[in-house]
Amino acid sequence: MSETDGEKVVSINDLEFEKNVSITGAETPLKDLHKPKEKKEKSTKTPKEKKEGVVHGGSGPAGGAKKKEVKKESGLGLAFKKEENFGDWYSDLVVRGEMIEYYDVSGCYILRPWSYAIWEFIKDFFDKEIKKMGIENTYFPLFVSEKALNKEKNHVEGFAPEVAWVTKSGDSQLEEPIAIRPTSETVMYPIFAKWIRGHRDLPLRINQWCNVVRWEFKHPTPFIRSREFLWQEGHTAFATKEEADKEVRAILELYRQVYEELLAVPVIQGVKSEVEKFAGGLYTTTVEAFIPTTGRGVQGATSHCLGQNFAKMFEIMFEDEKGERKMVWQNSWGLTTRSIGVMVMIHGDDKGLVLPPRVAPIQVVVIPVPFKGIDPSDECLKVVHQLQQADFRVKADLRDNYSPGWKYSHWELKGVPLRIEIGPRDIEKKQVRVVRRDLEDKAVGRSQDIPVADLVERIGEILDEMQKGLLERARKERSSCIATAYNWDDFMAALNNKKMVLAPWCDEVAVEENVKARTKCEGDGGGAKTLCMPFEQDTLPVVQDPLPEGIKCFASGKPAKKWALWGRSY
Repeated sequence: MSETDGEKVVSINDLEFEKNVSITGAETPLKDLHKPKEKKEKSTKTPKEKKEGVVHGGSGPAGGAKKKEVKKESGLGLAFKKEENFGDWYSDLVVRGEMIEYYDVSGCYILRPWSYAIWEFIKDFFDKEIKKMGIENTYFPLFVSEKALNKEKNHVEGFAPEVAWVTKSGDSQLEEPIAIRPTSETVMYPIFAKWIRGHRDLPLRINQWCNVVRWEFKHPTPFIRSREFLWQEGHTAFATKEEADKEVRAILELYRQVYEELLAVPVIQGVKSEVEKFAGGLYTTTVEAFIPTTGRGVQGATSHCLGQNFAKMFEIMFEDEKGERKMVWQNSWGLTTRSIGVMVMIHGDDKGLVLPPRVAPIQVVVIPVPFKGIDPSDECLKVVHQLQQADFRVKADLRDNYSPGWKYSHWELKGVPLRIEIGPRDIEKKQVRVVRRDLEDKAVGRSQDIPVADLVERIGEILDEMQKGLLERARKERSSCIATAYNWDDFMAALNNKKMVLAPWCDEVAVEENVKARTKCEGDGGGAKTLCMPFEQDTLPVVQDPLPEGIKCFASGKPAKKWALWGRSY
């Protein structure tokens, strides 16, 4: 399996960024990095008394109890705007939002609990679904012998630049170098040849959750392109092509569900071109996402039909019911932690992460708002218990060294879908204030007071509204970024306007390579390629099969054979 890399990734250098970001996420402004530190003289002014932040209870300083010293924190906000500097905004966000921590090996990142929990939600959903299909989990070694890796020529050529090799053990040179898996076809298929003897051994359907290493690239970007990443990779063998074809589309539908129903990210399903398909495979299907801010596509996940090529190379044969020896038909398919990065890019804003409720590690955070010595913490814990009993993921932030306002900003940065604020007046009125993360500050419905008696029902309704709303909003924006072009000038105009372009194409490898080269020279954002040939679907009503007679390829002028979706990509 493969994730096709694009021409250019919008990102700041991760090692430079690492120097500027502390383990807590606080960052030195880039413009101040090389300024000498100025010595500050001690102030002779009498410090002003700090006023308590007040919400839901009038104004004035707190009375009665002794004031708790509130920890003053700075640097909570993001240093960059999404629309102005997307690459730096994204790199800043994944650190400050506590998704990753930088590591001292370039292109490798620490997945912090906040992001790993999201991966677990994806894993749990997908794992449950494939087990319903009869697919079993397994685990194969990380290392690949050079002999096995080189057995399938087209496959190894496709991955050769990315393969990392182990050549030493201590101070001793190994007799033969050992590759670290970039994918596991060549690890698994010699074993498939041992396990499969007759038709009763089929189908063989296994999956593994693991890490892989792909080394060769210049611009690492957290989640989107890293040297080591987590994924699942499924490998299956069938007696017939029809069975293999059916599974390819069934797995692709599960990938669509992961993106659209869990991550609220719209995707386009389609088949890859000969240039872009998996090396050594028969054909590749894909779910393609799109980042409107950068005008770049992202390959979300792929489901490949490998045909019988690997069966031939690794001699994976079976005896059918008539006693004839035949080669199996094989598939492989994979989904990676790239999915998390796509979600962040699509939904994140200038305040921080915006997490869809179905994958948010915490769906609701409850924050007490003390006033005049009255601490609502006990009431907060009651609300937490009430919501936990209804199976919501909820947390009370009772830290007394941070102000309520600081907590609001902190949890907005982390993308928690709902915030509940409880002050003394809320207790009197037997209500709570609920604030949504997905709406702007002054938007209608962002903040609402809800009776405690109705809280469980309303929280469920609001979270469902948010999940659907995030997908609908992203789908609407994505649809506005699809243009149709029938000639080169219109194609380039749309491409340079950060659009995906649906265009009639002659389906020739040389023409696709030429388009990639021409757009790299003529455009202002790198070369374009086919993202996929979309399957007919409601979101792309112009897609027709077959094409109307007489339509020419937008690039070559030859008779067009199909619609292709083109774009720049990560």
